[in-house]
Amino acid sequence: MDRPTKPYEEVKQMLGKSSTAWEKLLGKIRFHYVMDEDWREGEPTHKNYNNLFIRRSGKSLIIFSLREGYFIACIVLGKDEQAKFEQERESFGKVVRNAFDSEEALHDGKWLAFGIYDDKLVDDIMRLLRLKRKPNRKELPQDLDYYGFMDIGMSHADITNLIM
Repeated sequence: MDRPTKPYEEVKQMLGKSSTAWEKLLGKIRFHYVMDEDWREGEPTHKNYNNLFIRRSGKSLIIFSLREGYFIACIVLGKDEQAKFEQERESFGKVVRNAFDSEEALHDGKWLAFGIYDDKLVDDIMRLLRLKRKPNRKELPQDLDYYGFMDIGMSHADITNLIM
């Protein structure tokens, strides 16, 4: 069941110290991509289920699963993206390379999931997203709040300061 995105104060309280990484990563995604966001929580069999799907035209870019004190960022790399990753392999950190090597390639690609406790992996994750899909925001609107991209409770200036 789709619900409105959880208020940012609740997300921040749930994530604790990892909320800074959440702000940076989600802010960068919203800064570079025009995507649909689908918030899901509290499925009957999963009491603590809090996921944010970021996708466009039915294809997921990234999935965030919120947990107490951290979140999981999950990216699925298809065959083409896996080949691109191999070409740029050395530009990624050890954590990303190890995750890529240890995951089995399934029919729909490699599912890479990263537990995010701080902002050390933010840049690598953004590089993975660029392999998957080029940024599609051509021009930034002056008032991102009006367009609904800043619903995590931060102003346009706050996000710009975080990601620059």
